[in-house]
Amino acid sequence: MAQLQKIKFILVLATLVGCGTKDPKTEPNQELAIGIVADCQYCHCESTPSRFYKNSPVKLQNAVDSLNSSPLDYAIHLGDFIDRDFSSFDTVGPIWNTLKTKKFQVLGNHDFSVADSLKPLVPGKMNLKQRYYSFAEQNWRFIVLDGNDLSYQGAISAKKIAQTDSLYNLLSKSNPPNLQTWNGGLSHEQLKWVESELILAQKNKENVGFYCHFPVLGEDKVHRLWNSPQFLALIDQYPNVKFYFNGHNHNGDYAERHGVHYLTFKGMVDTQSTSAFAKVRVTKDSILIQGYGREPSRSLKIKE
Repeated sequence: MAQLQKIKFILVLATLVGCGTKDPKTEPNQELAIGIVADCQYCHCESTPSRFYKNSPVKLQNAVDSLNSSPLDYAIHLGDFIDRDFSSFDTVGPIWNTLKTKKFQVLGNHDFSVADSLKPLVPGKMNLKQRYYSFAEQNWRFIVLDGNDLSYQGAISAKKIAQTDSLYNLLSKSNPPNLQTWNGGLSHEQLKWVESELILAQKNKENVGFYCHFPVLGEDKVHRLWNSPQFLALIDQYPNVKFYFNGHNHNGDYAERHGVHYLTFKGMVDTQSTSAFAKVRVTKDSILIQGYGREPSRSLKIKE
């Protein structure tokens, strides 16, 4: 009898302990794992002192292999997937598509360095249904911007070309250092859409992370979006914005403003043998970046 009572006690204890264990099927994971690559910028072109175009497929394959070795929620490339020649997509696209996780693309200026007749086909070639878009994961809303919306590379329609000229001419009166023809800007329509996404995120109690090819803040002032002050004035109003990640400036950069982390990832194409990519883990209070190759590791605090 005593032995039977002992067995019953053990069974009850095991049941109580089990009740306190998290069930992964019923409780949401509060962490996110993200793979990030910037400026693969492949073309079958001769190298320059700072661009090793032909080496990018091998580097991209190595990055994909590394990202596939870790459980990720998604991976994203931050623009300039290629550099000239529409056929370049056919070399790096299949490599990128071997990622086991969900994958996203950001439009860069060099992605449009193809024949004018082929520019409308670029987003589709990068598996994009829209040029700018958003998606939600856990308690986060990720907003992907199109910095070529108004630009001399990616503005395709007569309306967007006219708006590009108008914005460029307006800014030329003050001649800011980022008024370069290889930069671009956000249209009024895109800014209104961003505002609607921020309002939705606020309503849903979601944190917000931005992805774009072009930076909007940092020590470097030359590579920024044309109308970055207008964009910053908008997101300054929303304390749920936590980060803005981009490429374009291959040297990398970092700034913090009002609790938002503005991080420029280094370009993959820039060196002969070393690479640059990252695995990012987002927790409740931190953004932990594990850098590979030239990309440094860092820990960024998420402020309430």
